[in-house]
Amino acid sequence: MNAVPGPGANRAELTVRGLIIGFVITLVFTAANVFFGLKAGLTFATSIPAAVISMAILRAMKNATIQENNIVQTVASAAGTLSSIIFVLPGLIIVGWWTGFPFWVSFGICAAGGILGVMYTIPLRRALVTDSDLPYPEGVACAEVLKVGSGEVVVASDSAAVEGGSAGLKAVVVGSLVSALFYIVVQTKLFASDLAQYFRIGDRGSASGYDFSLSFALFAVGHLVGLWVGLAMLFGAIIGWGWAVPYFSHLHPAAGDVAEVAQGVWNHYVRFVGAGAIGVAAIWTLIKLIKPVVSGLSSAMAVSRVRKAGKGDTLPRTEQDMPIGIVGLIVLICMLPIAYLLGHFSVISGLSSHMTLLVIGGVLFVLILSFLVSTVCGYMAGLIGSSNSPLSGIGILVVIIAALLLVAGLKSDLPVDSGKALVAFALFITSVVFAVAAIANNNLQDLKTGQLVDATPWRQQVALVIGVIAGAIVIPPVLDLLNKAYGFLGAPGVDPAHALPAPQAGLISALAQGVIQHNIDWSLIGIGAAIGVGLIVLDAILAGTTKSVRLPPLAVGLGIYLPTSTTLMIVVGAIVGWYFDKRAERAPKAEATKQLGVLLASGLIVGESILGVVVAAIVVFSGKPAPLALVGDSFENVSVWIGTIAFAAVTFAMYRWIARMGRNS
Repeated sequence: MNAVPGPGANRAELTVRGLIIGFVITLVFTAANVFFGLKAGLTFATSIPAAVISMAILRAMKNATIQENNIVQTVASAAGTLSSIIFVLPGLIIVGWWTGFPFWVSFGICAAGGILGVMYTIPLRRALVTDSDLPYPEGVACAEVLKVGSGEVVVASDSAAVEGGSAGLKAVVVGSLVSALFYIVVQTKLFASDLAQYFRIGDRGSASGYDFSLSFALFAVGHLVGLWVGLAMLFGAIIGWGWAVPYFSHLHPAAGDVAEVAQGVWNHYVRFVGAGAIGVAAIWTLIKLIKPVVSGLSSAMAVSRVRKAGKGDTLPRTEQDMPIGIVGLIVLICMLPIAYLLGHFSVISGLSSHMTLLVIGGVLFVLILSFLVSTVCGYMAGLIGSSNSPLSGIGILVVIIAALLLVAGLKSDLPVDSGKALVAFALFITSVVFAVAAIANNNLQDLKTGQLVDATPWRQQVALVIGVIAGAIVIPPVLDLLNKAYGFLGAPGVDPAHALPAPQAGLISALAQGVIQHNIDWSLIGIGAAIGVGLIVLDAILAGTTKSVRLPPLAVGLGIYLPTSTTLMIVVGAIVGWYFDKRAERAPKAEATKQLGVLLASGLIVGESILGVVVAAIVVFSGKPAPLALVGDSFENVSVWIGTIAFAAVTFAMYRWIARMGRNS
């Protein structure tokens, strides 16, 4: 795997210092992503903030290049993305199988699955990046940030030029500080954490409500995902809380606090409707991708024949992937630790009498299903960005398939009390597939960035593997810390008032239990599936009759089953971000201003998420659920008003400052 000689052959790209910097950034961003994902049900793309920090560090060193910066963000991005394993792995805590996260087992799941995900993205790169017109919004944005930081001139559509990266770095730093400080004040309870209200509808027990979380991180996610994804999530929230929660609370009336009633209905009924909608949308995506995936694999084989003929040097730099033969060998090697993990889990779960079937069937399950879900996730990441792609829906599909196969192949031969072990095994094997999906979800964004900055793909693919290993080292201890500090909602013995919601892990574990224990209400998933079909048709009509109006079905599904404390502030951020961009388009340097808005949003996410991990550590060591609180619950009504006004004022001030800096850049 030698680089092609010629201009740029000796440039700095895959360097030791770059890998070290990437690993250090990984420690911070992966921990932040784990906490944020468990709290909000969403993870954030780390490419752009990692690129900005990398530029600031490497500028002080000699011979730094844009390609070396790209390697740093690739390592950090891969590790940060692997944190999406939190959408499944905490399910083993929630169902009461684990009480903590054993390091080597958790590491093995993340590392083996993640490396397998890197290998699968290599042939997919040709199908979904090189030979595709998918926009890859985050990958393109990251490439532009790298160009700015390297001193290249980025010519905007309005002929304005953006030079240097100091303004961008300032935007990220200020955003991080603002969100971190606001989060600290919220922890003191001087500012409320949310603006919420729940209420009865009519006199027949129907309930509903809303919850705007005063979170700059969620607000920033909305800015990054864009208007139509935000409105799609709003549409999903309206379906969930405007129709489904009132409807099911009417069918299943319950006395008690209205907030508890509404949340209970959403948790036990509405989320399964969302699961059905997401599942249908994911299947539809997979069907649409059969042709480009076959084409990409054919292209990879053709390149392999060129290499074997001794003409590898004729390949352009941006087409030098890791050889397909090595890819196949690494895939097979990854199956060895996966087989060991499945066998080990079979023994400790009391299923050792069927270990051979579980190991062989499990390896085939991982091998085949992983490639399919990698394709779906890669496509959706290219279409609407990594932060928005259907990882949740993929987890739902995988765990249902795994549970159904276990029921069909094993349950009749096992004792009656083996149900819990089967649920745990279904979650365990799903977590392996999910690690693959998580990496595929982001790696194609990184490879798109590499294509735009003239990076060498095989070097970037090596960096992706290193990033996966770094993330696999960081994730288990952070999960253990958060489990001890807060616990996960639904886990045995956990205080619901302080537990992290872990919405996807809770939903996926509930689905596994429902399928294996034969108590799942398939009608709820069926309703969601029907809604999903309707959403696919509606989105197709919009695509055929309008220029830009879209309602991505997966985003609508997320809006149905995520709590409004997550979705509504994302919607606010999407609308404010859209308005900011529209105003920026009338300014002299439109693209510079909009780019600074993206960097500000990235900073807002990073600051709050990092402080979330710090506060979690304080909770663990202090033994207090709210160690920073300065006031009691009696101050709550006042704190809601103060917090809401402060949030709006700070948001206005930040965007005004960014707009002014954009005009002067």
